[in-house]
Amino acid sequence: METSDKSAPEGLTPAQTVERLDNYIIGQNKAKRFVAVALRNRQRRIKLPEDIREEVAPKNILMIGPTGVGKTEIARRLAKLCGAPFLKVEATKYTEVGYVGRDVESMVRDLMAVGYNMVKSEIQEELREKAAPLVEDQLLDLLLPGSSSKKESAPSEGKKANVRILGNIFGDNSPVQGSMIRIDMPKQTEENPEAEERDAESVLEEHKAEDPSMSETREKLRAMLKEGKLEDRMVDITVHSQPRFGMEMLAGGNPADIEEGLAGLQEMFVGGRSKRRQMPLREARQILTMETLDRLTDQDKVADQAKQRVEQSGIIFIDEIDKIATKGGEGSRQDVSREGVQRDILPIVEGSDVNTKWGVVNTTHILFIAAGAFSLSAPSDLIPELQGRFPLRVELEALKKEDFKRILTEPKNALVKQYEALMGTEGVTLKFTDEAIDRMAFIAEDVNSRSENIGARRLHTIMETVLEDLSFDADTHRGETITIDKAYVDERLKDVVEDQNLERYIL
Repeated sequence: METSDKSAPEGLTPAQTVERLDNYIIGQNKAKRFVAVALRNRQRRIKLPEDIREEVAPKNILMIGPTGVGKTEIARRLAKLCGAPFLKVEATKYTEVGYVGRDVESMVRDLMAVGYNMVKSEIQEELREKAAPLVEDQLLDLLLPGSSSKKESAPSEGKKANVRILGNIFGDNSPVQGSMIRIDMPKQTEENPEAEERDAESVLEEHKAEDPSMSETREKLRAMLKEGKLEDRMVDITVHSQPRFGMEMLAGGNPADIEEGLAGLQEMFVGGRSKRRQMPLREARQILTMETLDRLTDQDKVADQAKQRVEQSGIIFIDEIDKIATKGGEGSRQDVSREGVQRDILPIVEGSDVNTKWGVVNTTHILFIAAGAFSLSAPSDLIPELQGRFPLRVELEALKKEDFKRILTEPKNALVKQYEALMGTEGVTLKFTDEAIDRMAFIAEDVNSRSENIGARRLHTIMETVLEDLSFDADTHRGETITIDKAYVDERLKDVVEDQNLERYIL
């Protein structure tokens, strides 16, 4: 079986992946390299001959490090870089089979949903050009009802073609009342394209003869539609909603989920809901475009491609895996449940078949990346079988003062840039001196060392504290330039410094 080139992310070498991650994540070069090589190996494996390809198993990664050092951020940015189906899950949301909560197989079903939507979006993007004239005709039908050149095939008064009601087959005096329906099948004739073309032309000419001005009006509206002059015209449109139903809704322990699942089940039996709405033409175009694309899309083809892509290049990031680790020697019921979750995750990571609404998905070649702080437990507290399924381990380093300084200023989403942009919306020009940034980085490192180490998240607390008064009164400083220097930072963070000195005296 040939594998599509789209089954793997394209273009990025390991060095390019690390370079992209450097734009948002400071430090942690070892972790970036591990992830970049893992992504590249997915591409390399796809290009192997089929007999060798099946033997190359993914090398799953376990990332270890305190909170706030970049584990989740690496995964989040990775999702945007790789062209493969990607899913991030929390290990704590799953429970052992028999307990209330989501089963571990749902992560594979969720990944398949991601892959399906990804492939569907790509295919529909290719069909947009084909769908445009169809949508345009539907809009013209809304603007000028009855102007369509298509002749209605069904007779009036609600009667169906070739159907005749013959009367009660049980007799007029029978307690069982009903009618026998006779269907006259149309005679089969040899296909004649020329005759069909003549028929279509005759219908169009007949339509024009009935109302010659209708066709001209329709073409005028078409020209105005293409020029964008009718975008604000209000039209009436029937909006169809698909039934929302999934077995996971009924399997969950949340009453709201069960209620929504039952409502979705009812909708499924009645074929969804439809509602007549009035809206501007620009909004109607979007709705009609989506409905048209759905009709043109081959759902079976989408499901087949998505299944192949998920199986060959899917990635699942399991965060907080340390929360389901059990410390040796403890035997509480909670620990038994945690170990049960590990044993349920094990076959998924090893490779098993999981039923989804789009078919059976095999997880043998899905790449798993797990992460955890392991502050209260150690990787060795995981069951041995699960440890063996994560052969690559990388420790992320705790952040230092220099790292905090770079985090504040260097990344594309640096905190300093964010707050300067936020204040700019109020007409306030905000400037940070190097001494102020150095001081905030020092305090972040110091507080993390004395209390709970929450990594770069400490900077959010410090920045909010420093700029609290300014954020509150920003509208009164419109047009001003405000400089944040070391003295400004010390003034706003004096309580933190005093607490620090007090602790030193007490200790």
